[in-house]
Amino acid sequence: MDATFALQLLQIVWINVLLSGDNAVVIALACRSLPPGKRRIGILLGAGAAVGLRIVFTMAVVSLMDVPWLKLLGGVLLVWIAVKLLTDETDEASVKDSDTIWKAVRTVAIADMVMSLDNVIAIAAAAKGSTPLIIFGLGLSVPLIIFGATLIITLLQRYPVLVWAGAALLGWVAGSLIVSDPGWHGVMGAWPLLVDEVVGGSVGGALVLGLSVVLRQRAHAQAGKAAR
Repeated sequence: MDATFALQLLQIVWINVLLSGDNAVVIALACRSLPPGKRRIGILLGAGAAVGLRIVFTMAVVSLMDVPWLKLLGGVLLVWIAVKLLTDETDEASVKDSDTIWKAVRTVAIADMVMSLDNVIAIAAAAKGSTPLIIFGLGLSVPLIIFGATLIITLLQRYPVLVWAGAALLGWVAGSLIVSDPGWHGVMGAWPLLVDEVVGGSVGGALVLGLSVVLRQRAHAQAGKAAR
């Protein structure tokens, strides 16, 4: 395993864990009414179905990454996702509980499909077309999400800097994705010589952090005015 592969793998795992807190909640909610003996089976099967579908969707997104300007669109969406991660505090999932394993697995799979667009785009961007990275990274994230959800949420709440670091990473991935879009080559032949992925990633990370600070300050100011 070379350094580049290891770095990309760590990015995928961190992004997936960071963006999967709501998915862990969905699994818990969907399986909460199962009998104790079946609850663990429901959680494992639900998480497995969700990850399997996520791998398929991610591979589909990767296959489209060579379409001109699609990376630009994906990068813009990633910036929005990263900023939302730092500024949106009201994102909660409303999921009905299930009384059978099959219903629980179905609920988890459907909810995960609806909620995982951010994960899919971010992981596809970080993997840069590597199928083994996508499968290995998502597979490695599963036990972290299932068994470590409570610990991860506690750490993120206790150390908010980890959330900011994760959002900055998403910004870095977004910037790198945007500057690597093949559409630029048709518009500006010298684009790769002027802007590389390091520059794009740095700008993307700084943009996410800057926008988040501004939006948070604006929200606090509006809340202060409303309280008067």
